[in-house]
Amino acid sequence: MTKVSTPGPVPQAALDYLRAKGYAVSFDHRDIWQAEHANAFTVAKAMQLDILETVREAVDQALESGQTFAEFQKQLQPTLEKKGWWGVGEETDPQTGESREVQLGSPRRLKTIYRTNLRTARAAGQWQRIQRNKQLRPYLRYRLGPSLEHREDHVKWNTLILPVDDPFWRTHFAPNGWGCKCRIDQISAAEAERLGGVSQRPKLETREYVNKRTGEVVNVPKGIDPGWDYNSGMERQKHLEKALSDKTMAAHPEDRKAAKSHGAYKRR
Repeated sequence: MTKVSTPGPVPQAALDYLRAKGYAVSFDHRDIWQAEHANAFTVAKAMQLDILETVREAVDQALESGQTFAEFQKQLQPTLEKKGWWGVGEETDPQTGESREVQLGSPRRLKTIYRTNLRTARAAGQWQRIQRNKQLRPYLRYRLGPSLEHREDHVKWNTLILPVDDPFWRTHFAPNGWGCKCRIDQISAAEAERLGGVSQRPKLETREYVNKRTGEVVNVPKGIDPGWDYNSGMERQKHLEKALSDKTMAAHPEDRKAAKSHGAYKRR
């Protein structure tokens, strides 16, 4: 009999990451780019807020209770079917105004939603712990996941050891693509020495990627799927710091006025 592994409940910091997100309606996964995912919950082709809320609630419950994908699907699929968001349906692309048949809910899409949210939430929660513990464990080690086949560049990064605050982790903190199961271990200086010492930072090679939805041309690190070259925990922290700064300015108009007079505040 095949043993079914259970992910277990995620840490509170990972749940906080998910629950702090707003909503973003998108027709295509390329409409929401990179770090925007750290601040907005989105599901491509879910054009109604009701659908987004339903999916998010199911994801939240799955992460909190440690549901397997099978349990997540069993709970969510019937609800989406009743709401009409299942199988092939017609949706209007707000970018072109054209209506066409698209894939709505499906077992494959639910699996992507489940895995992506689970791994990015765990990564964001882990980054918070890493920052808290970096005095005792100042290094991070890249590790391959349990996949039978691995991306070539991910194999090259396997066992790589760099300081916690090395710029490499801004773009290469796992997961690094759709279905990526790589992980990051936090280790002490003694462990780093025992494992061969600190590595030389890899030369960052990039490739040009054209987002056909937006027309934007960006350079994506080689070995990372387009849109995944960001650190979810780091980006979330930036967002929280900005939100706190905005609240402070709103609560203390005199500080806002002083900041503006010194060029520190710019209207966006």
